[in-house]
Amino acid sequence: MSVVDAAQPTAAKKKSDSRFWWYLLRRVGQGLIVILLVTLIVFALLHLAMPDGPATGILGMQATQAQIDAFNKAHGFDLPVWQQYLNFLGQIATGDLGDSFKLNRPVSDAIVQRLPKTLILALISMLVALIIAIPMGIFQAVRRGRTSDYVLTTWNFIVYSTPSFFLGLILVIVFSQSLRILPAQAPQGESVAAVLANPGGLVLPVLTAALSIIATFSRYMRSSTIDNLSEDYVRTARAKGTPVAVVVARHVVRNSLTPVIAMLGYYLPVMFGGMIVVESLFNYPGMGLLFWTSAQTSDYPVLLGCILIIAVATVIGSLLADIIQALLDPRTREELS
Repeated sequence: MSVVDAAQPTAAKKKSDSRFWWYLLRRVGQGLIVILLVTLIVFALLHLAMPDGPATGILGMQATQAQIDAFNKAHGFDLPVWQQYLNFLGQIATGDLGDSFKLNRPVSDAIVQRLPKTLILALISMLVALIIAIPMGIFQAVRRGRTSDYVLTTWNFIVYSTPSFFLGLILVIVFSQSLRILPAQAPQGESVAAVLANPGGLVLPVLTAALSIIATFSRYMRSSTIDNLSEDYVRTARAKGTPVAVVVARHVVRNSLTPVIAMLGYYLPVMFGGMIVVESLFNYPGMGLLFWTSAQTSDYPVLLGCILIIAVATVIGSLLADIIQALLDPRTREELS
């Protein structure tokens, strides 16, 4: 092999790496633009929903116009909308999300206290869902077209189509009111350790959040496994007399997990949205419940702070999904430019 031939693969690899990093920088830039647009749209929608500002919601319906004007002036709500938005962006740039009108504390402190508990609930729900969904999807793919496949497909369709709050209510009625084996309220506490100290109270919130994830990811796993079972390497292995179970365990499962793992990143913001329903239903002291109570009390800064966190999670999730897929599948990496 000549020196020129040996240098060609190295040059191609450097070119591929360069394209990947440019793609990554471009995606980060796009993500920042998305976050900026989200803050602009949400800021505008909140002002349309509360044309007089949050003063009425904070001070009450009995507040006089003089009290409302004084409140708006004290918090800068008497300024033009565009100036309020620029002030909000300036606060974000310095890490200041403002102060909560109802909690009498900085919004960042409230989010920092609540966010870890939401992440714990989301991670446990996702882990439980994957432990069930991946084997279920493989089982359905291997037994494609049989009665068991149709039964599980119907079940997943029903669960996926049912709203999370309705699933949670059914679980409460069955396990809390009828069987009386699980508490209807989630664990309470200021810290993650206090929440984890009562694992029984986490069962129903975790099940409610995990059921829809199971229905979604088992379908992805089933479809991906079916595609891999039709590949040439599977037919070759089976022609050599290798049992189907061995082929699936050694080769098909690993290849089928690639799109499922990539989907985890895209599903991150969906989980944050679902936590609002689950936490409000079971009174779980996380960021979803914080958002829900703030929406009811017109706590303007907390709403903006929570939405900003969800927007950042959406961008990070989609970026992680792209990176994971590129690392797991070299073909995807070549197509990123």
